[in-house]
Amino acid sequence: MTPAELASVVLAAAHAVFEQRGLDRAALPASTVVERPRNPEHGDYASTLALQLSKKVGVPPRELATALADELGRAAGVKSVEIAGPGFLNIRLDAAAAGQLARLIVEAGAEYGRSDRLAGEKINLEFVSANPTGPVHIGGVRWAAVGDALSRLLRATGADVGTEYYFNDAGSQIDRFARSLLAAAKGEPAPEDGYGGAYIAEIATAVQARRPEVRSLDDDAAQEVFRVEGVALMFDEIRSSLRDFGVEFDTYFNEKDLHDRGELDLALNRLRAQGHLYESEGATWLRTTDFGDDKDRVLRKSNGEWTYFAADCAYYLDKRERGFERVVIMLGADHHGYIGRMKAMAACFGDDPERNLEILIGQLVNLLRDGAPMRMSKRAGTVITLEDLVEAIGVDAARYALARYSSDSPIDIDIELWTRATRDNPVYYVQYVAARTAGVARNAAEVGLVPGDADAFRPELLDHEKENELLKALAEFPAVVATAAELREPHRVARYLEESVAASYHRFYDNCRVLPLGDEEVTDLHRARLWLNNATRTVIANGLHLLGVSAPERM
Repeated sequence: MTPAELASVVLAAAHAVFEQRGLDRAALPASTVVERPRNPEHGDYASTLALQLSKKVGVPPRELATALADELGRAAGVKSVEIAGPGFLNIRLDAAAAGQLARLIVEAGAEYGRSDRLAGEKINLEFVSANPTGPVHIGGVRWAAVGDALSRLLRATGADVGTEYYFNDAGSQIDRFARSLLAAAKGEPAPEDGYGGAYIAEIATAVQARRPEVRSLDDDAAQEVFRVEGVALMFDEIRSSLRDFGVEFDTYFNEKDLHDRGELDLALNRLRAQGHLYESEGATWLRTTDFGDDKDRVLRKSNGEWTYFAADCAYYLDKRERGFERVVIMLGADHHGYIGRMKAMAACFGDDPERNLEILIGQLVNLLRDGAPMRMSKRAGTVITLEDLVEAIGVDAARYALARYSSDSPIDIDIELWTRATRDNPVYYVQYVAARTAGVARNAAEVGLVPGDADAFRPELLDHEKENELLKALAEFPAVVATAAELREPHRVARYLEESVAASYHRFYDNCRVLPLGDEEVTDLHRARLWLNNATRTVIANGLHLLGVSAPERM
């Protein structure tokens, strides 16, 4: 029995009690929840429904709890119900009801953990969006791991999600990039405000190989060639490195397209129609202070040039025009100041900034070698890149390490820890369970132990304390996934896999033998435990998949 199924049983018992006592059934909730008590000795699950309903119907909470306990105790699968404190219900399931979960998980396979909790929500999720002036640095890599995991979680809970990468291929940083490439091609040092690093020389060489005529052009014409070709090459490199990291986007959106299609003028006209624009000192301003921003923002300068914020406005409007009800943007630690102006901008368009726009801020990441932060990349010259991280610890460890912590907390990634084949390496600890469960299933098949038909499964035999503990851990998975999606916190999945599933499985494995010894006859208990072993494999694999991490069959 899953927690959701038990919650339905509890609610059905409440309906029966209300009918028996003539209480107003309109006071009953449409649904309820059951939770695992902090102390396992208090039972398998707990419910506060009596406490929630007591005031509404004018019945003392313990009296109502007693009636609920009597009714619930007669339900199939419920072993006992105890009343604690002012009216808590502590519920114990019988072994058969608890053990059925193993069959349900195995039969559900990759679908176990999925729900329709966020069905109907259409979400645009933008992350990474590094400028095409250099490789993806480690801060962007964090968003690659967290953003991709979040997109998987949102889809697993029923949301319609479009992932997006925004290429800032217009503006002054692109001009500096082009001048840097031109300087490298001429063997000159980078401009004072330009970009350095070996990658600049590599791209300059690649542009000359692709467009050899660039050597004979004057500086202005050559710079334009380096701008167009250099940005294209950088695009390709960024997309390739993210693809190798397991991250693909549904849409790669170019800022330049906003300018070329006249969408900045469209946004300006929309904001003017809403009555939030004014002219001052020859410039066009958006009155964002009306919606809590610390100052009004310039959209078009007195010389006619657009500001970056104007492009932000046009891009937000473009997303909303494409039908996305919620726009989620992931930004780096240095972008806290953007939140107020972006929220105000959404309000200026007539949107609800709390409903239609969501901005997540990620904190810094340090890569440690020998206990000291790494500061310089071999190739980028100034920052640690995606390739540096993957080279140091591998894709699986990198993705797991970056998604394992709340994104609003700075993290240190210790190369020695994350490459260690020991239990203190979190990704190894979890993947080891994936491999061990697969190994148990292989070894079982070699000795003729197979799960058998579901009808022959004897869940009531799974009555050992450690079996029950593991079953309860596996039962939590759908709720963990839903909560992680709703709170935008993929790290909840990683911590659950480590602290609940992997830890419980190791205790189960140490205390409950799955395989028969020597010439020992295969029994129904062996088969039941194999179902539980395979259910654990399913949950571990499903959880790791949500993080974009592999579930190896061998290690």
